[in-house]
Amino acid sequence: MTARAEELALRLADVRQRLERACDAAQRDPASLVLIAVSKGWPVDDIAIVRDLGVVDFGENRVDELLGKVSELHDLGITWHFIGQLQSKKAAAVGRTAQVVHSVDREALIAPLAKGAQQAGRPVDVLIQVSLAGMAADQVGGRGGAEPEQVEAVATLLAGAPGLVLRGVMTLPPQDVPPVDAFAAIAEISARLRRQHPSATAISAGMSSDVETAVAAGATHVRIGSALFGQRTRVR
Repeated sequence: MTARAEELALRLADVRQRLERACDAAQRDPASLVLIAVSKGWPVDDIAIVRDLGVVDFGENRVDELLGKVSELHDLGITWHFIGQLQSKKAAAVGRTAQVVHSVDREALIAPLAKGAQQAGRPVDVLIQVSLAGMAADQVGGRGGAEPEQVEAVATLLAGAPGLVLRGVMTLPPQDVPPVDAFAAIAEISARLRRQHPSATAISAGMSSDVETAVAAGATHVRIGSALFGQRTRVR
């Protein structure tokens, strides 16, 4: 085993212990949680190591990087999640490539994303990215997302789109909002969405710095980058 493989194995063990402790504290089954390894900026060799350690789900937030990595690692049985802000001109390519998209926040993305899914011949699971910028003192966004009052309209369009499956919501806490408040808000939005769309049970929330808080609030998908791969000083 190489030094990097040993490092990644130790980091992954630590992440899994954190998730198990968080689930125990929240009286949740760890099996109810999906760990997404955020591999943005890391080489395919690292992804292959982490996949060999048992992680199936990987997240990318740049379309070109996603396409390249999927091409190189097509035979590893990876579930690819697109977690970055999405442009309509690149949505079809993401639909052809990723199995899960966390960042749909407006109508213009739906048709091209559905087209890509249909071209790939398999459904794409979709989460609606929700902006919580309204909770911030300055109410400045910049991280993307539909406003909470827009979620139902986007959900209705997604639910009727061929090739797309509405699975839930995703959010990034605004920088000056305590994560506990942001995650409570997205849990409430998720509950409202499920009343109209019962299968939309996923809540993608929580990263390396706040994953325990997210798990306590009911997150089903957590996006872990630096705690697993280290500080991003490398380029692919």
